[in-house]
Parts: sequence; C-alpha cells; structure tokens
Amino acid sequence: MTLRFYDTASAEVRNFVPLVEGKVSLYYCGATVQGMPHVGHIRSAIAFDQLTRWLQYRGLRVTVVRNVTDIDDKILAKSEASFAPDFSPEAGEVAREEWWALAYRYEREFLKAYDTLGVSRPTYEPRATGHIPEMHALIQQLIDRGHAYPALDDSGDVYFDVRSWDRYGALTRQNIDDMQAAPDADPRGKKDPRDFALWKGSKEGEPATASWASPWGAGRPGWHLECSAMVTKYLGTAFDIHGGGLDLRFPHHENEMAQSQAAGYPFANFWMHNGMVTYQGEKMSKSIGNTISPAEMLELAPPRVVRYYLGQAHYRSVLDYRPTSLQEAAAAVERIDGFLAKAASRFGGDAGIAHGNHGQSAGIDAFCEAMDDDLNVPRALAALHETVRAGNTALAEGDDIAARDAMHAVALMTDVLGLNAVAGSAAVSTREAEALEVLVEAQLSARAAARAEKDWTASDAIRDTLNQAGVVVEDGPDGATWSLKRD
Repeated sequence: MTLRFYDTASAEVRNFVPLVEGKVSLYYCGATVQGMPHVGHIRSAIAFDQLTRWLQYRGLRVTVVRNVTDIDDKILAKSEASFAPDFSPEAGEVAREEWWALAYRYEREFLKAYDTLGVSRPTYEPRATGHIPEMHALIQQLIDRGHAYPALDDSGDVYFDVRSWDRYGALTRQNIDDMQAAPDADPRGKKDPRDFALWKGSKEGEPATASWASPWGAGRPGWHLECSAMVTKYLGTAFDIHGGGLDLRFPHHENEMAQSQAAGYPFANFWMHNGMVTYQGEKMSKSIGNTISPAEMLELAPPRVVRYYLGQAHYRSVLDYRPTSLQEAAAAVERIDGFLAKAASRFGGDAGIAHGNHGQSAGIDAFCEAMDDDLNVPRALAALHETVRAGNTALAEGDDIAARDAMHAVALMTDVLGLNAVAGSAAVSTREAEALEVLVEAQLSARAAARAEKDWTASDAIRDTLNQAGVVVEDGPDGATWSLKRD
C-alpha cells in the first residue's frame, strides 16, 4: 500500500507518510456562517469526508478538525442589515437579529446539510470566538519575532508584515510585488498595502458583543489568524494535512502558512484543495441566475443521489452541474442498488461490508489502486460499476460464488464512498422520508399562504401541529426550514 496525494505547496503528487505512525491529523476549513450553505461548501465537505473514510479504511486513526468562523465582517454586515426598519416578517425575514444569533442559526443549517448528505462529524469543531486567548498569544509571538506590528494610526489593528517573511507567496507561487493590496482593513495604518490584519480594532457603531479586550485595544480577530490558532491548539504545530476549497488558496491559506511558519511552526505537511462547482461550464453567480443550492438539489433528488453527484469527480477537478446531472447520478445509484437488491434476494440478508469479506473480486483491487492514487474517485467508481456489471452477469449465469463476492465488494466500496452513510443516517426509510417531505412541504406552503394573508392564527396553528408531530419549523431570511426533533 502506497498512499499518494497532490500537495499544493510542492505542486506534485507525493507519497503520503503520516508524521506519527498509524495516525493522521487532518484540518479542513469549515464555514463562515453568514448565510445558507452553498454547493461549494458541501462539495468540499464531501471530498474531505471521502479522504477521511479512505484513510480509515487503510487502517489509520484519523483526527479531523473542522473550524467554524462565527465572527467576521460579513456576519456583522448581515446582522446590521437585519436591523433595517423595512424588514418583512411576511417574507420570513427576522427582525433585530444579533450577529451571534445569526451565526448560530446558519451554523445549524450547515450541520443539517452535512448530516443529510452523510458527512461524518469531525473529531472536533472549534469556533473562532472560543479561541481569543490563543490568537492573542500567536499575535504576540509574531510581534516578538519581528513579523507583525500594531497599526501606525493607533486604530487598534495589528498587521502581519509580509515583507518580513521572505517566503510569502510560496504556497501559490506568486511574487509579492504582483499581489493586490489586502482588502481586510484600511491601508492607512499599514507599512505595506499587502499587509493583512491579525487583529481588528473596534470601530464606532459596531456592537460591543463583537469586541474582546486585547493588549492592542478592544477588537476582534482577523480571518486568517483564526485557523492558525485553532489548528495548532488541537493538532499541534506540525500536522499531516490542511484542506479546503481551491478558492481559499489565496489569500486565506497563503496567509495562514506565512503567519504560522513565521511564528516558527512547521505547520501542514500536505496542502490539499478541492475544485470548484460550475453551472454548464460557467462560474456560478447569483447576479446572472446560474446557481443551484444544496437545498434545491435535495428538492430534485434524494440525499444519496445528491451525495453521489457531488462526490463523483476527482476532488481537484471542476465539477460541472447541468440540468441532467442529478438524473444521471440517480441512474447510477439505481444500478448499484438494483444489483444489491437482487443479490440480497438471492442470498438472504444484506450485503455485509466486513473488510476482507469480498472474496477474489478484482474490482476491490482496482478500487483500492484508484483511491490510493490521489483519491481518484472517478476510477474508483468505474471499478464499482464494473463490479456491479460482473455481479449481474454472475447472477444471470447462476455463478453464486462470483455473485456473492461482487455483492460484498460493491457494499464495501459504497461504504467507503459514504453512500451507505447517507442511507443509514436517516431515521426513516427513503420511501418514508420522501412521503414525509411531501406532507410537511404541503403544510409549509399552506402556512406561507396564511402568512401572506396575515392570517396569523392559521399560521400558528399549522406550526403547532407540525411541532406536536415532531417537526421543528424555523423562519429565516431565506424562508421557512424544517427538521425533525432530535431525541
């Protein structure tokens, strides 16, 4: 077994050898919880979930840390907008929503999406607001080493001095003189416009709850600093893999790497980045209307199909969405399930996924070779579907030994890809879940109609009925959402 992954920092596929034998430390960037999850967020989570599952299948103990950025300029701006006098409760908008309430509400939406699509919970999910002392310590360390300075205008900001670190730009292989100015703070207090904020001093009009005392004045952390402080607290100053979406390479990961290494840390041994999602070959943009959200995908197809689609491409490649994409993914899932159902009917019971319980299936060997080779999921899926084809042939020819081996192999491969986790994570069967969704959505449509007519009595009655049935309804700027009550 030789695991090989592409390392963004070295721009090559390298053999992966854990820093600690038998263990892997993985950190990947989670959400800045200022809005509903978009398809890029979920694709990234599925890619690193597949990586985690494969490392575990290969016998490694994986510690996964995925952060939550719950304080950020965008969160404060969206909260401030919710205080506007022209809000519309009839449209589901929430009046006077504090920034911390807004962040937590969207954090729950991310968690719901992850769970729905079978993304394993991380070992730990730290929030930025819970790690202010660690950030202060890192800032002071950088100041002491000559790589950071308090703002020259007494604003309370603290900046990383990019020209003090001769390796700045190494991750993305850029020349510092070709870079644009860092847009995260007013440049008047900077030595160089490219210097980025480690700490942001409080400004007039900002809520007091979004400010913490510091040696440089009250304020809040810069975005890039948060991840460096959290990953080193839980995974140490040297760890195996740092991951995230391709859009985070610059400036976020470039700045993370620079400030962490400037502080004297080896930091990540591998940097892994997943590709973007496009819409019929074009970048998704709300302004031109070519977007699709995870919620919209889940209206069009069951969670297992959506996960198959979002996880089917090589993690480093672009995943292009077309109107027929989910139909094609559904057909692929149906072929897999159809074979497993026929095999289970022939042999009794379920397929079983015990490791080593796949006989002489050549599909497993091809699958493993593909996954070891930079997590090549397209090749792995080809091996999976070839095993399905061979299994169906064996069933038709009455070759029970080959059919049983194919059944166990297919079940194992779908388990590694997380497809079984989606099916197993629901409290009800797929058919029951679909029926429940139709009924609840009908009630929510009736409730929306009542609210439009300002019939608050009818609206409240529908909500109370759903609540008594174990369905929790939450109103937000993006409309009403629902979930089942947890035990």
